[in-house]
Amino acid sequence: MTETILDLKDITVSFDTPDGTVEAVRGVNMQVHQGETVAIVGESGSGKSQAMMAAMGLLADNGTATGSAMYRGTELIGLPLARINKIRGAKITMIFQEPMTSLDPLYTIGQQICEPLQVHGKLSRARAKARALELLELVQIPNAAERVKAYPHELSGGQRQRVMIAMALANDPDLLIADEPTTALDVTIQADILGLLADLQKRLGMSILFITHDLGIVDAFADRVYVMRHGQVVEEGPTDQIFNAPSEDYTKLLLAAEPEGEKAPVPDTAPEVLTADDVVVTFGSGGGFLGGKRREVKAVKHVSLSLHKGQTLGIVGESGSGKSTLGRAILQLLPATGRVVFSGHDISGLTPHQMRAYRRDLQMVFQDPYGSLSPRMTVGEIITEGLLVHEPGISGKERDQRAMDALRAVDLDPNVRRRFPHEFSGGQRQRIAIARAVILRPTVMVLDEPTSALDRSVQKQIIALLRDIQQELDLSYIFISHDLSVVRAMSDTVMVMKDGDVVEQGPTQTIFDNPRSDYTRHLMRAAFDLKSVLREHIELTG
Repeated sequence: MTETILDLKDITVSFDTPDGTVEAVRGVNMQVHQGETVAIVGESGSGKSQAMMAAMGLLADNGTATGSAMYRGTELIGLPLARINKIRGAKITMIFQEPMTSLDPLYTIGQQICEPLQVHGKLSRARAKARALELLELVQIPNAAERVKAYPHELSGGQRQRVMIAMALANDPDLLIADEPTTALDVTIQADILGLLADLQKRLGMSILFITHDLGIVDAFADRVYVMRHGQVVEEGPTDQIFNAPSEDYTKLLLAAEPEGEKAPVPDTAPEVLTADDVVVTFGSGGGFLGGKRREVKAVKHVSLSLHKGQTLGIVGESGSGKSTLGRAILQLLPATGRVVFSGHDISGLTPHQMRAYRRDLQMVFQDPYGSLSPRMTVGEIITEGLLVHEPGISGKERDQRAMDALRAVDLDPNVRRRFPHEFSGGQRQRIAIARAVILRPTVMVLDEPTSALDRSVQKQIIALLRDIQQELDLSYIFISHDLSVVRAMSDTVMVMKDGDVVEQGPTQTIFDNPRSDYTRHLMRAAFDLKSVLREHIELTG
C-alpha cells in the first residue's frame, strides 16, 4: 500500500463572528497517498478550502481548528510557526484561489518567485533568477523573459494564476494543494495547466490535493474524490464510482447541474444604450525617470460594439485576449482611445470627477471579488457604500433595508451583512459583489467573470438571478467570461477575442452552432468536450 502523505482526522473549523460561532468544517476525515491526485468538490461555502487552510495553519485570526492533520508523522495542528514554516512552501505548497490578493503588488513576479527559491531552496540570487525564468516558461507564460520583470497588475487573471502555480512548484513539493487553480483560466489553458501538473506529478512523484467546483476537470484528472456539503464529507470514493454510480442525492445534484436555457432576444426596436467605436488600449512600461527602453503592448486593438436596452453581449476568449481590459476601457476605468457613447452622451476620456455622474448607471462586477471588497468594511457597509454617494438623502434604516433586499436577491442571508469579506467563500464573495452593483439599479452592468468562482449548482442560481434582475430593471449586460456554457445561456450576441482583436461576432446561436474561425472552433471543443481534451493533453505530456 502506498504511503500516506497527509492524514486528516476529525478536523473541525469554527469562526467567531458578531452573530456567534460559525462552524465551517465539522469532523472531516481525509487521506492523501503518495503520488495520487485527490479532489475535494462541493458547493461554495461547503468547507473545502477551510479544511486545508486549517491543516496549513493559515486560518484567519478569528478561526480555530481542532482535530489532527498528520504530514508524514508530524502533527500540523498547533505546530509552532517556525516549524510549520519549514514545511509549507517547501514540502507542502498551496495554490490559492485568488492570485491577485496572493501576489505582492510592490514586487515583480520574478522577485516573488525567487523568494521561496532563496528561502527554502537556498539558491543564490543569480541561480534563483534563472530558475524563476525556467518556471515561467514551464507554466507557459508568453514572453517569459519580459514578463519576469512585470508587476502583478500588468498580467491578466489567468497569467497571474500561472505565476502562482510556478511559485508553488518552485521547490519540487511533496504535496501540492491546489485551491481552484484553474478558476480564472479559459478552458484551453486549463487543459495545458492540468497536463503540466500531471507531467510534474509523474516526474516528481508528488501528490496533488485538488479543491474545485468544476466536476469536468475532476473526472479527467483525479484518482479519488471527496464530496463536501455544509462542512462535512457526504460521499467519497474512486472517481469512476463517484461519477458513474453516486450514492448520495447531493452528489447526483452536483453532477446534473449545468447552465441551461437561452436568453429571450431583445426586440429589434430596443434602443441603443451604449456604443464603442475603434477602442484601443495600449500599456507601456520603461522609459521616463527610471530610463530604459519604453515597451508598448496593444491589449485592445480597434474594437467596436453596440449594446441595446435589455441586451446581453457575451465576450469570450482566452486569458490575455483583452476581454477584461475592453470592459474597463468602456467604463473609463483605464486610459483608451476611441469613442464611447452612453445614453447619447460621449463619455470618452472623461475625468474621474466628470464620470461620477454616470457611475450609478454604469456598474462593474470585477473578476476578483476579494480584491474588490474592502477587508476593513462589513458586508453591509460595502453594499451600501454606493448609496451614500448616489442617494445621500435616504436614512440609515432605509439603506440597511436596501442592503438586506440586495443580499436576499443574491441568495444570501441578510444577517451576514455584519460580517467581513474574509469570513466568506470565494463564491459567496462574488455574490456580495453582485449585490453591491445591483443595489444601485444601474442601466448597464459589465460582469467580468461573475460566475468563475462559483460551482455549477450556484452558477445556475446566479444565471437565473441575473436574468430576473435584467428583466425586472431592463438592464443591459456586457458579460465577460471564459465559460462558454454560461455565455450561451446568458447572451443575445457573442464577441470572440484573441490577442486584442475581434475574431468574430454575431448572434449567440450562430456563433455556437456555426463558428467561422478555427480559433472559435478550438474554444468550442475545449469547452464542450473538455474530458477528451484534458486526457489528450495528459497523454501527450505524460
